[in-house]
Amino acid sequence: MLDEARLDDVEALERLDSRGTLRALAGAGASVRRALQLSQEAGLERLGDLEPRAVVVAAAGGSACVAELFEAVARGGGAIPVQSCTSAPLPGWVGALDLVVAVSQSGRAAGPLALAAEAARRGAMLLTVGAPSSPLAEISARARGIHVPLAVPGSSSRTAMWAHATPLLLAADTLGLSSISAATVTALADELDRRAQEVGPSAESFENQAKTLAVDVAESATIILGSGHLGAVSARRAVAMLGRTGRVPVAFGVLPDSASQIVACFDGPLAGGESNGDADIFADPYLDGPKRPPLRLVMLRHASEAGTDLQLLADRVVAAAEDAGVRVSLLDAESDDPLLRVASHVALTDFAATYLALGQGFDPATSPHVRLLRDIPED
Repeated sequence: MLDEARLDDVEALERLDSRGTLRALAGAGASVRRALQLSQEAGLERLGDLEPRAVVVAAAGGSACVAELFEAVARGGGAIPVQSCTSAPLPGWVGALDLVVAVSQSGRAAGPLALAAEAARRGAMLLTVGAPSSPLAEISARARGIHVPLAVPGSSSRTAMWAHATPLLLAADTLGLSSISAATVTALADELDRRAQEVGPSAESFENQAKTLAVDVAESATIILGSGHLGAVSARRAVAMLGRTGRVPVAFGVLPDSASQIVACFDGPLAGGESNGDADIFADPYLDGPKRPPLRLVMLRHASEAGTDLQLLADRVVAAAEDAGVRVSLLDAESDDPLLRVASHVALTDFAATYLALGQGFDPATSPHVRLLRDIPED
């Protein structure tokens, strides 16, 4: 049961948040600026001399979303194919003409480490991102690769997403896969700062969209719906954080492909309203309704889609939800830059997942059952 009063008690949040998850999320902008500096010092410009046949991005656990983001931003930007990979084996076609990018917060995660080592044995070019003086850094050094020695104090692989993404975004630009300059990365840091100010712990629930979303998700069976390739990154990240940090199972879909699948759920037993059989339209869903949580649709919207076929489809999905008595949360990102829209949505849902855990009395950074898996590093 979520305690809404706790969400506005900053001291209570700090006591429960043993590893400073909220503080780490609030510092995402600063970590991006630091990662930008370290990336430039590491010599990422060397990638401009390469003409790889293909790029493989190796990342797992909390860092997996970084690989998904790289794939999304590179999708329409160049002729070089990109593939993400979370664990061995490395694709059989990878060889000396290809670039392998490996990301690990600790520099010790089994999947990226094994993939980087195999890439080095095959003579592939290497770009690695992770802790300095780590096994991953050593593999990169032996292979004469580029290592960005990124350490983000007080963070985990989940809260350091944007710091880890920064070298990859710059690499995509250098390789000609996307147009993401240092100025764009600085604007990304500014957007993360702005969002942190809006939805940080000191902003009270009545004006804090992340706290409101945490309450909504706690009381519902939730579906997160994004649109397009970058919207898919935001939706998957939201589901990962709401599950791993917020401790609730959440489904997701991506328009246009998921429209029918999502709308079909509105005919089911979790939807309410007149369209749901003989449901009492005057019943209080909390006092008189079934014990099953009601369905909620969380729509991640982009202002740039206004007037497009994708936006018309999204509007129809929302209309169908409202017709079925499904609760709807509309999360808008206003920036003209698609990367900044992803940052806006991700920052909002990251904070919401953390508030969800804290409001239920959980420390967002620790889980007794996840500790059972600790024999294998998760990032």
